[in-house]
Amino acid sequence: MKILFIIQGEGRGHLTQAISLRKKLLREGHQIAGVLVGKSPARWLPDFFYQKIETEVHTFESPNFLPTAKNKQVNLLNSISYNVLRSHKYVQSIRYINRMIRETEAEVVVNFYELLSGLTYAFCRPKAEMVCIAHQYIFLHPDFKFPGSNPCLLALLRFFTRLTAIGANKKLALSFRSMREITKDHLVVVPPLLRDEILKLQPENGDYLLGYVINSGFSEEVIKWHRNNPEVDIRFFRDNKKTAEQTVVNGRLSFHPLNDERFLHDMAGAKGYATTAGFESVCEAMYLGKPVLMVPAHIEQECNAYDASKAGAGIVSSGFELDRLLELSETYKPNAYFKHWVDRADWIILREFDPDLIFRDHSSLLNTYSPFGGRAVKF
Repeated sequence: MKILFIIQGEGRGHLTQAISLRKKLLREGHQIAGVLVGKSPARWLPDFFYQKIETEVHTFESPNFLPTAKNKQVNLLNSISYNVLRSHKYVQSIRYINRMIRETEAEVVVNFYELLSGLTYAFCRPKAEMVCIAHQYIFLHPDFKFPGSNPCLLALLRFFTRLTAIGANKKLALSFRSMREITKDHLVVVPPLLRDEILKLQPENGDYLLGYVINSGFSEEVIKWHRNNPEVDIRFFRDNKKTAEQTVVNGRLSFHPLNDERFLHDMAGAKGYATTAGFESVCEAMYLGKPVLMVPAHIEQECNAYDASKAGAGIVSSGFELDRLLELSETYKPNAYFKHWVDRADWIILREFDPDLIFRDHSSLLNTYSPFGGRAVKF
């Protein structure tokens, strides 16, 4: 099959999942017709993605959440206002996505949680089948347990997730654990999409802590903690284009630009891992048997952190209390089932890309979610 990837490019997780799935699909004889990545002007794609995806990458402007003034949490009201003002840009992106689906002659679109993919299928109704894959689709599973968060925000999260999957033939929900298939909602629970590099790593118990943050406001919090604990070795990676070189603070605290090989190498040797609870890196830490301190920055990460803690990943905190991570590292016991679950990913995920299972009439799916029923809309 000719397959087009459309990826939500905010953060690292969907990018590394696409790299992993690409290799698996190529081994099965499929062809990757192109890679489209949605991102905001403020974000950048890390060099490792261009190197590892080994396919020409095209970008388009996509909605983004804005951080607060302290650059930590998401500012929901500002984000909504910002994206409404830039809606004309997103209309152009929808037209571009629809044109690329036609020009690449893709038979299947794999959507990594990009909102504008779902809207393209709602308004333009491309002929290619769409398969959605992301951890966020687990939020649509009736057995998924949510934290005691704001019910309005949880409802918005589920609504947003459904918008990304308008017209999808199936939704593959990456999960920390196996769960039943929901046939009526075309929802299949599958293992995380970890890359071959991490599956081959040999973990060791090092004497340093590792961390990863996107919003730079958390860096100040880490620096403050380290001033009171200068004897602890800490290595933090930041997804920040302005951070082009390593920065050393107080001798034993260092901040690094995002380099995937270096990140995975340091993960394998770390004593523990601190993060804002992105799904992918938490899974990597769990696979390598590393305890995790999770500091959610928004409602989606609150759900991730709650679910991951139940799966034995580690602990949830409102801040980077690294002393709690050090304490946990002394008694932590990895979840052995999780590693077995991840090791089954190839067989479980690739069976969902059997052409006989993908190519079916999906007009009913479009009619279910499209605000215009079965009609394509020109704009």
